[in-house]
Order: sequence, then C-alpha cells, then structure tokens
Amino acid sequence: MNLRVHSLIDLESTAVKWVEQNSEPCVCLISGDMGAGKTTLVKLICQKLGVDESVSSPTFSLVNEYQTTSGNLVYHFDLYRLKDEEELFDLGFEEYLDRGAYVFIEWPEIGSSFFLGSEKNISITIEGDSRLIEFS
Repeated sequence: MNLRVHSLIDLESTAVKWVEQNSEPCVCLISGDMGAGKTTLVKLICQKLGVDESVSSPTFSLVNEYQTTSGNLVYHFDLYRLKDEEELFDLGFEEYLDRGAYVFIEWPEIGSSFFLGSEKNISITIEGDSRLIEFS
C-alpha cells in the first residue's frame, strides 16, 4: 500500500491504517532519509496501539520500551549510531525480536542478518513538501 502524506493529519490516518492492518504484534523495519518522519510515524502508531506514555526517539538509548493499555509490549529501536552488528549482539537484539511484541526498528540495515523475511516494512520517501509512505 502506498500513501501520500501532506500533513500531520494525513500521517495520523496513516498510523491508523497501519494499526488496522497489523492487529497482532510484529517486527516492523522503517526506512527513510534523515528527517523523513520515521520517529513521528512510530509515535503516532504507538498512540493508536494504546501507549499512554510519551514516546520519544531512542537515538541515544538505542531502544525504548512501552506498554499498551491492552498489555502488549512495544520496543522502538534506532540503529543509526551503531557501527557494526556486534553491538546488536551485545544489546541482546535477537531476544527482543523473539518476545512476541511490537518491535519498530529505524535504520534497520545494520541488523539485516537478524531478520527472517517475515517482518513488516515501512519506507518513507521525501518528495517535495510531501512524503510517500509504502507499507509492505
């Protein structure tokens, strides 16, 4: 599914559509250029999943953990600052992927050997004043 987003309201409806399509916990890989809106989209998806606490970027902590009102766990990773795959092993990354939680991973390229091919994907492309968001 491809969606064109022109505003925050459009992005909110995009988050609703993603949650409607993914009612069960899953691993989601999120790609896009710096400033494309990856973290903003994850924040909105978390709100729609029922996360009550403030969702923030895990750029420095690498991972943030949240819980939805229905009891599902949500892990939000930002792998931008990692230099190599060894850092993911040290973090216990594989264990997070196997917990049956919603796992959102920004900048997933460095962790590609951990992924099985069953992950959901979101790609965000900046096109002028809008964003093209692709779910696959």
